[in-house]
Amino acid sequence: MNWIILIIAGLFEVGFTASLGKAKTTAGMESVWWYGSFVFCLTMSMSLLIKATQTLPLGTAYAVWTGIGAVGTVLVGIIFFKEPATLWRLIFMVTLIGSIIGLKVVSPH
Repeated sequence: MNWIILIIAGLFEVGFTASLGKAKTTAGMESVWWYGSFVFCLTMSMSLLIKATQTLPLGTAYAVWTGIGAVGTVLVGIIFFKEPATLWRLIFMVTLIGSIIGLKVVSPH
């Protein structure tokens, strides 16, 4: 169950980085809503990370959380912010995903 909580925490990390990206491209009340989304996603991500680390090894949980956030943020950047999807970016994302899966496989919980 804590692995699921950790995955959700990682998805909220993607949410807070995407919200930050949108907030900087907007103005007025729209910007305020995106910053509100940033604060909400940040709070949820950290709260769930804290919950997950109560039973999962801290180093593994943190690495998986940041890995999910990194891969998710790159994908959001490519899909929504028109960032380049170069071959090297995709290769390194695949290796990062493999590393996340490997940490899950070798972790004791």
